[in-house]
Amino acid sequence: MKKLNLLGFDFGASSGRAMLGVFDGERIEIEEIHRFSNDPVMLCGRFVWDVPRLVYEMKQALLKLSRKGVHVDAIGIDTWGVDFGMLDKNGHLLGLPVHYRDDRTLGMREKVREIIPDKALFAHTGLAYNQFNTLYQLYAMKLEGDPVLTQAADLLFMPDLLAYFLTGKKGTEYTVASTSELINPYTRDWDIPLMEELGLPTGFLGEVKLPGTVRGTLLKDIAKECGVDEIPVIAIGGHDTASAVAAVPAREKDFAYISSGTWSLLGTEIEKPLCEEAVMNANYTNEGGVDGSIRLLKNIMGLWIIQECKREWDRRSDAVGFAELVEMAVKAPAFKAVIDVDDPCFMAPGDMPNRIQAYCERTGQAVPNGRGEISRVIYEGLALKYRWAVERLEEVLGHPVKVLHIVGGGSKNALLNRFTAEAIKRPVVAGPGEGTVIGNLLMQAKALGAIADIPALRRVVEASFPTETFLPETDGSAWDAAYAEYVRRYA
Repeated sequence: MKKLNLLGFDFGASSGRAMLGVFDGERIEIEEIHRFSNDPVMLCGRFVWDVPRLVYEMKQALLKLSRKGVHVDAIGIDTWGVDFGMLDKNGHLLGLPVHYRDDRTLGMREKVREIIPDKALFAHTGLAYNQFNTLYQLYAMKLEGDPVLTQAADLLFMPDLLAYFLTGKKGTEYTVASTSELINPYTRDWDIPLMEELGLPTGFLGEVKLPGTVRGTLLKDIAKECGVDEIPVIAIGGHDTASAVAAVPAREKDFAYISSGTWSLLGTEIEKPLCEEAVMNANYTNEGGVDGSIRLLKNIMGLWIIQECKREWDRRSDAVGFAELVEMAVKAPAFKAVIDVDDPCFMAPGDMPNRIQAYCERTGQAVPNGRGEISRVIYEGLALKYRWAVERLEEVLGHPVKVLHIVGGGSKNALLNRFTAEAIKRPVVAGPGEGTVIGNLLMQAKALGAIADIPALRRVVEASFPTETFLPETDGSAWDAAYAEYVRRYA
């Protein structure tokens, strides 16, 4: 077959990049074309996304490819979930999209609960409670009397919004819409009765479509400005975790995965949603997969905590890389303290090292000091939370998880991978590190007819990228003791 040149835009909470994938029908090679920071801004008391800057950076990537003389066959965009922009009747953006870490949603769950109890809400949506879900953002807008809510003609989630700015075509892709707590997981469509019960308008909701469709082509003025063709823009798995899970190189059944980055998304694939009370109590969520499957998963705080620690340490003194922090953690004493990485005190940006120390003091534990000790406490805390999440997953599935695949940037952290294997007492397969963008690129190839199905897509991943397997190397007694302490304190 003719080689395909595929361009994947992968937007994370702190940075974005444009990656070129060259697919020959059996293997894919990837190359970073453009990388840029994604810097939200506090503006008039709201923490917002700088969307015009993100569109500018996409154009820069297209310009770079034009200068190289690279013909691009398709474009795909993935981002984080839940956040959205709203357009007026003329297609103009009504204010900048608000960041999910903005504090406007504080207390919204309690207010929604007064109208719809937790159990009934979970039965509607199958989605775990997270204070930043789209549902709570919209309800906060309602209570504030935000005029945008009544002026909006269209609500577009972030990948759909960015695709709109490239193509002028509006659309709603299923996997990212499924993160909103507004989708019925059985029908894969909006839960209109739920929104009406909360007094939320629904006229701005568009038709929900499964991934793998051509959204439109690059606008003529953008194509001309960037010196490229009117390239097809494909609605792939727009939620970054959906794209990452598509790229898990698994052949065995009963596997679990972690999409490891700023967040750790731990879960598995199932055919039908599980909206039972036990699933709700474990705070697992039913989100959409690229092939219409359900990603039964749990949001865990992830590498956000160490990222915020590094930011603060770099501000205070000489900057060090994450690899150096790992080296310091290796030399630090084990299990000086046991933290719950999902404690709300670790949610917001700020002085994270001080928060960890204050947390340990408040919970009556030894206080870690210095970069090495604090880093080790974080990595151990993540591994212990992974064990707890795997055990809850096995309980709701009714069968054991045989192997844990880790994809994404966090899969490159050998220390955390080793800790995880020790904690969960089963194999951990790490890689590929670029799982999200690989899933993005190969879903484009699938939409163009070059890949038959998701098993075939995963075989391409397996053939194209190496993985590393981590096995437990100790009897696990130290980890068992630490986990018992974790359960005693937090479970």
